[in-house]
Amino acid sequence: MAGRADGTGQRAAGAAEHAGWAEELLDHLRPAGRDPDRVMTWLAGAVDAAVSLQDGTGRLLAGARLPLDEGLVADITGGRIASAALEDAGRRMRLVRVARSHPAPDAVLAVARETPFDRRASDIVTHTAQVLELLLAGNESAAAGHRLRRATSDLRLAILQLLMVEDTVSARRVAAGLWPGLLDTDTACVYVVESSPGERDRLAEECVSATAEGALVVRCPAMDGHVIVLAPRDSAGRELRTLVGGLPGVFLGGSARQGLARTAAAYGQAVSALAVARFRPEQTAVYAERTRPELLMEPASLYGWTARVLSPLDGLPHHTRAELLATTRLGLEFTAVNTAKILGVSRNTVRARMDRVEGLLRTDFTDLTVRAAVHLALNSQVGLAEPPDGTAPERPGAGLTDLLSGPALRTWAADLLGRLAPDGRDLRRTLRTWIAVGGNAERAAQRLGMHAQTVREHVRSAEPVLERQLLAAGSDLYEVVLAHLAEGDLGGPPLPGTKPGHPDSPVHG
Repeated sequence: MAGRADGTGQRAAGAAEHAGWAEELLDHLRPAGRDPDRVMTWLAGAVDAAVSLQDGTGRLLAGARLPLDEGLVADITGGRIASAALEDAGRRMRLVRVARSHPAPDAVLAVARETPFDRRASDIVTHTAQVLELLLAGNESAAAGHRLRRATSDLRLAILQLLMVEDTVSARRVAAGLWPGLLDTDTACVYVVESSPGERDRLAEECVSATAEGALVVRCPAMDGHVIVLAPRDSAGRELRTLVGGLPGVFLGGSARQGLARTAAAYGQAVSALAVARFRPEQTAVYAERTRPELLMEPASLYGWTARVLSPLDGLPHHTRAELLATTRLGLEFTAVNTAKILGVSRNTVRARMDRVEGLLRTDFTDLTVRAAVHLALNSQVGLAEPPDGTAPERPGAGLTDLLSGPALRTWAADLLGRLAPDGRDLRRTLRTWIAVGGNAERAAQRLGMHAQTVREHVRSAEPVLERQLLAAGSDLYEVVLAHLAEGDLGGPPLPGTKPGHPDSPVHG
């Protein structure tokens, strides 16, 4: 009886001890502890041994590297044997196969200790190998999922970049594989959703869910807190507004509906609207289509003027011409660095392309009136791809001054700049001078006899009054420049494509 009682007690103690280490080992499968390195550290302490986990290629996966027989490792990882035990110079070693999912090579768990392996140590090694299999499988599955998400994200960005350079045919071809029918449309709206950089990934996934994958959702390569959404469906705007309305610190700017070839212009509109959204309680804004000055110009004359301005590029191959025009359009909206990120090229490439356009047009992009005029021509070139029908005939050789002299355009300009009149600081004078010197606060300050910081404050004060960003070059600023030109506050830009002696004619050659 005593013997039986002792045996029962020993078995109970052994079971309790087994339960103890088994529970510790299983803890490593909990979500907060799934780390092969932590398991190996635990194993080394549990069996008082040196431990190593390496794959069949010899790559160390966890633990410390141990000298192992390459032939024996190959037999185990190749599946010829499942485990091995050996003793060398008084050192005991156990090697156990750790299977992995294809195509990852199988691994071997090696445990070396000075004392012989008893039943407890052998069980711990065997069960640890099983836990490592589960952990590696989970990590590899997570890694595969991450790679798939990354590839999908890269593909979305590639499609957007193709649309940015007006290559709609290639964009549709790429999109058809994963999102059939997504770009089976001629027009779309572009939205930019802004959050903190840390929230951007989560917000992007919420945009995908909100639009039911009926839109192209891209993490902006230029701005860490921005998500770009190209939405063919009208309902996407409502879905995004509903999403943003429930999220503090998140803002939404949207473009007017544009042709796919005008994706770059639509993106610029969305960024412009985003600046307005930051000041609105609903945190959203859509670009005001009615304020676009080109809509107030005679279409036939605008078409003819645009063709003349951009005619120096007509002799280029179609792909090269489209590439130069798209890069310049973005380069006039954003910095060279951000333009490069959006297009997926280097900033030197962006600068080289814009320098080439500048040379072909025989003009100077440091002049804000030139930038505004070329920006107008580039956007009109896309919006008026064909001569307009049913409109007043073109005035032969009409220049920019003629385009800006129409009554609708003059009224728009007077109303826009008239908003600055109530401010006693004469913001309009400061803004006009600042534009005339290329947006340089120091040079404007010298002309005005004030401090450069005062110039910046005046320009910044004009932004909410005009509801346009001015210190960041782009569509907003160029509209204000055109308004000044229409009001006669600035001289016409030197551009080619007009008849000799015209105020818009070039200063070169």
